[in-house]
Amino acid sequence: MTLEENVLKRIKPGPEEKEKLQEVASELLARVSTISRIKGIEGITPKLVGSAARNTWISGTHDLDIFIAFPESVSREELETNGLLIAREVARNGINTEERYAEHPYLNMQYKGFDVDLVPCFAVKSAAEIKSAVDRTPFHNEFIKMSIPGREDDVITMKQFMKGTGTYGSELRTQGFSGYLTELLIVHYGSFRNLIRNACNWKPGLVIDMLEHGTVKHNDPLVVVDPTDPKRNVAAALSLNQFANFIDVCRSYSEKPSEEFFFPKEKEPMQDDEIINMITSRRSSFIAIVFRAPELVDDILYPQMDKMEQSLSALFEEHEFQVLNTGYWVKENAVVVIELMSSRLPLVKKHRGPPVWVYEHALGFKEKYADSDELFALYIDDGFYVADIKRKFSTAIELLEGKIESCSLGKHLGKAVAEGYTVLEDTDMAKINDPEFRRFLRKWEQNKSKN
Repeated sequence: MTLEENVLKRIKPGPEEKEKLQEVASELLARVSTISRIKGIEGITPKLVGSAARNTWISGTHDLDIFIAFPESVSREELETNGLLIAREVARNGINTEERYAEHPYLNMQYKGFDVDLVPCFAVKSAAEIKSAVDRTPFHNEFIKMSIPGREDDVITMKQFMKGTGTYGSELRTQGFSGYLTELLIVHYGSFRNLIRNACNWKPGLVIDMLEHGTVKHNDPLVVVDPTDPKRNVAAALSLNQFANFIDVCRSYSEKPSEEFFFPKEKEPMQDDEIINMITSRRSSFIAIVFRAPELVDDILYPQMDKMEQSLSALFEEHEFQVLNTGYWVKENAVVVIELMSSRLPLVKKHRGPPVWVYEHALGFKEKYADSDELFALYIDDGFYVADIKRKFSTAIELLEGKIESCSLGKHLGKAVAEGYTVLEDTDMAKINDPEFRRFLRKWEQNKSKN
């Protein structure tokens, strides 16, 4: 038995699990139809979509996507009102029911061991005529059901490979490969091994257009033209880093296949002495900004965390603190970690002025600094006036305390930081005892080993 066959044996749903899924899905679809009829809401077509409908789901991942399709003639307001009405009635026997919002509201619940999304949509004639983003999902469903037979095992194996290597998931937190994108790649390349082999030679700008639609240009590392909607790039959510990470892990797997790519061992939290050793051995400076994370959905929280990370990095660079690496971690608290070449700069700063012969500017520069308390020395170097002046912020902590609230942090994070934050320097990060944060810190240990 090959390595991939052994992996598949562990992750492929068995007959009983499949039967249970079909039973629950059929029950929910029937409830949508019954409730629609009782409420007098006509023209409703319930549909099971997603990996559960196309036999590309991994054992133990009990997710059901039930779409409540309304006639195209229905207004958006009617769809939202009646869609939620039906969903709430269906969810009466569920638990942990929660209304969520994408382009329009939908309902999530736990039901008989399944995580269920009840999503209203429009039953449009083609994906090119969608009235909301979710309307194209049924078309994706039909295309994959038509194209995937015989390759379902390859999809399941590839999804597990991506999960194990941290490249699976198109949400903003991950920016990796979606389930639909993974299925399309298997359809295109034909098998798990062919996708691995080809990905080793991928380069940014790769375009995969299976039905040869031709398409508008996309400025993305990977472009996979949606077979059901030629203007759309299915891989639009894939970041350049995740694109590169996938190439890297495919090469590593090709050179030395191992089940650890599919089922990685969980990293142990770094112990105090490991954190101290990691920081001291790098001979750099670490600054951690810790604050209470606001309660936001991931699609709002993570873009703001990205923005904060970039904004703080730019702040340090603007004030001549050289940034080596950055990262962030979020749980109840959020922590932005920035590694600097040094967290301390000389108090003196060299400020170059105009050439001596540019009379008015030169005179103004000299007069500005001649009697300044901030001046260490004023002299001419290579024909230019130069003032050695006192630096306003000579430590990273002083800079943060003076400027963090003026940074572009995003609406919610700006408010959270204004309510209070703590700055930890170097080995003080060991004061954070959360095991997940201490696993996150191994990012720097891994970078060190690669370099």
